[in-house]
Amino acid sequence: MRLACARVSVTPPTSATRLFATRFVSTVPLAYDLHEPAKPVADNKTNPIIIMHGLFGSKKNNRTISKVLARDLGRSIYAVDLRNHGESPHDPHHTYTAMAADVADFIRQHELKEPTLIGHSMGAKTAMALALSSPSLIDNIVSVDNAPVDARLGSDFGRYIQGMKKIDDSGVTRQAEADKILETYEKSLTIRQFLLGNLHRPDPQSNVQKFKVPLSIIAKSLDHLGDFPFRNPQDVRFLKPTLFVRGTKSKYVPDEVIPVIGQFFPKFELVDVEAGHWLISENPEAFRQAVISFLEPKE
Repeated sequence: MRLACARVSVTPPTSATRLFATRFVSTVPLAYDLHEPAKPVADNKTNPIIIMHGLFGSKKNNRTISKVLARDLGRSIYAVDLRNHGESPHDPHHTYTAMAADVADFIRQHELKEPTLIGHSMGAKTAMALALSSPSLIDNIVSVDNAPVDARLGSDFGRYIQGMKKIDDSGVTRQAEADKILETYEKSLTIRQFLLGNLHRPDPQSNVQKFKVPLSIIAKSLDHLGDFPFRNPQDVRFLKPTLFVRGTKSKYVPDEVIPVIGQFFPKFELVDVEAGHWLISENPEAFRQAVISFLEPKE
């Protein structure tokens, strides 16, 4: 869907605590990995890509696709850890407003020019929230299997946290022990391995493993992580190109929300990928092709 539009410019406040989506939020510095192309088409500050993971993920989950896109597009890829994930700091406010503000500060601090945002699930709503709040900061976005609507999270996530807390309380020293506990809460080995990727040894003098993710903070935030911070597309729209990629076996972007997508993001494209919610790992080649087709210069 294509519409002619004027460029929108928003001048952000300069203080560390920024007015963002009508609220003041404190930001945290985001940990990241930088993946450089062998033959860059520009310096790594111009038209880079920032890629963001979903709930319980981290920058390491996007390592392979980041390297592939850097190679194919000749653009630098910044794979970030969102707040309360990976190596980024913990903060009691785990909202899309706060996460988007973190990414906005990341762009400013690293002096990135016209970046592309790619986000999966929680990272997708973070990208959409930033696009609508500070459109002048970014060039375009790729939303992976999520939409700009309120949607209740599945009960799976609450069950995962229960299992992860049980592991934290058990003092496990081997991942196999943790997996045996988690199996009671989740039968899928693939999902268990994904969740257990958050384990680490916080005390170098001990073999006891704990989760990096602050489970109590995430547990308190679960009821709102399905929400979207913007309600009325009449008040705010992102008038730049946007790609929505959804899994054909996923329920996160049903057909009935497509009109809402068009209201918030009038220059959107929609691509279906034969996969479930974890489509980047389930069908990486189809995802790669969709992103390259969207980002390569048009004739």
